[in-house]
Amino acid sequence: MSERIVVVGAALWHEGRLLAARRSAPAELAGRWELPGGKVEPGESSRAAVVRELREELGVRVEAGERVPGEWPLKPPYVMQVWTAALCPGSAAPRPLQDHDALRWLTPAEIWQVDWLDQDVPAVEATLAHAAPARQGT
Repeated sequence: MSERIVVVGAALWHEGRLLAARRSAPAELAGRWELPGGKVEPGESSRAAVVRELREELGVRVEAGERVPGEWPLKPPYVMQVWTAALCPGSAAPRPLQDHDALRWLTPAEIWQVDWLDQDVPAVEATLAHAAPARQGT
């Protein structure tokens, strides 16, 4: 029986812009962009994983919102789920602390100006369809 391992990606929105993170490792992914996040630990909820991963990777405090509909296959046995997230009041600005060397805040019109990882493209498309219309003007 094959077990799935869930990886959470965070659609972190701030002032109408989505945060993209450029991978620095591993070598085959370096230089490409992704939604920040990581593996859900045993016994941890997906929502808690979003909060923990963004604290570890970006040094920010966030509140996880709702799950973006859909699930996207990564390298087996991993699957990605995306959750919306917002910076908590008083949180530090995001910094690339782990596995990333650059961050960019992208408006919906700028989303495709970065070279997203192939597996993140459908997740980013779903994120835009789900979350961006509600964020225009915020």
